[in-house]
Amino acid sequence: MAATSTTTSGSGSQPYRPYRHLKTLTAHERAVSCVKFSNDGSRLASASLDKTLIIWSAETLSLLHRLTDHSEGISDLAWSSDSRYICSASDDRTVRIWDGTSGECVKTLRGHSHAVFCVNFNDQTNLIVSGSFDETIRVWEVKTGKCIHVMKGHTMPVTSAHFNRDGSLIVSGSHDGSCKIWESASGTLLMTLIDDKVPAVSFARFSPNGKFVLVATLNDTLKLWNYSQGRHVKIYTGHVNREYCITFTFSVTQGRRYIVGGSEDCCVYLWDVQQKNMVQKLEGHTDTVISVSCHPTENKIASAGLDNDRTVRIWGNWLPSAL
Repeated sequence: MAATSTTTSGSGSQPYRPYRHLKTLTAHERAVSCVKFSNDGSRLASASLDKTLIIWSAETLSLLHRLTDHSEGISDLAWSSDSRYICSASDDRTVRIWDGTSGECVKTLRGHSHAVFCVNFNDQTNLIVSGSFDETIRVWEVKTGKCIHVMKGHTMPVTSAHFNRDGSLIVSGSHDGSCKIWESASGTLLMTLIDDKVPAVSFARFSPNGKFVLVATLNDTLKLWNYSQGRHVKIYTGHVNREYCITFTFSVTQGRRYIVGGSEDCCVYLWDVQQKNMVQKLEGHTDTVISVSCHPTENKIASAGLDNDRTVRIWGNWLPSAL
């Protein structure tokens, strides 16, 4: 199915230029759990329940490396800010650090007692944060592979863990219905932003400027929180999210800021951050879209589908010359 545009940008701005499907990547044998462009825009990485990571050329969309050291499915991946390394979170209870150019596994981080579900680098690329079904958050030194903090406070699996821009804070979400803010240097819990028990918090991340936290809950709702004031300032709806930990991201494209995310109705959604309106719904996947990523400099989106789909789709809003 073709991508559909629902609205245009706000008054006084250029009309919104719709994204459309460019290419489908089909190398994974199970659900694709995560997809992310490198920060320099040169590569794309995808993780899967088939136990592999694939590194693609972002320009040609050709397969560069298939990484196979994990012994169980992979739930999440992240690029270092310098695009040199990838870290991955697996059901095999480990976090692995990979060389993003050669595909070599350079470190295996062990300590979680259950499946590792989420992982992220800080911008300085000296720390990694991971969240697990063991209900803990761990902070690791990249250089040594040493775990320097084990943060306990959640009472159900941790669904997300993300550093703010300067690396001083970590936000976490959990199936226990809470969203918490931690000091990364000490591992101290600073505040509990949400503690509603129902619905579960399926995703949480800081905004690019670090002033807000975007929180998804399993009731089809996204909220943008001013965490210093302890209140939400925007609500985004229209997508379907009641079962899976779908990830969402921020994009600056066409001179405006957008939130991009997947949905259990097999679509990708784009919302205008300020106006809160949904500007486009991209159709084509045949299962839940669990993960999306926006290219850092081009108007390009990658999206990942679960087991009845198993593909990565690439979307753009220009006429492709090389694809």
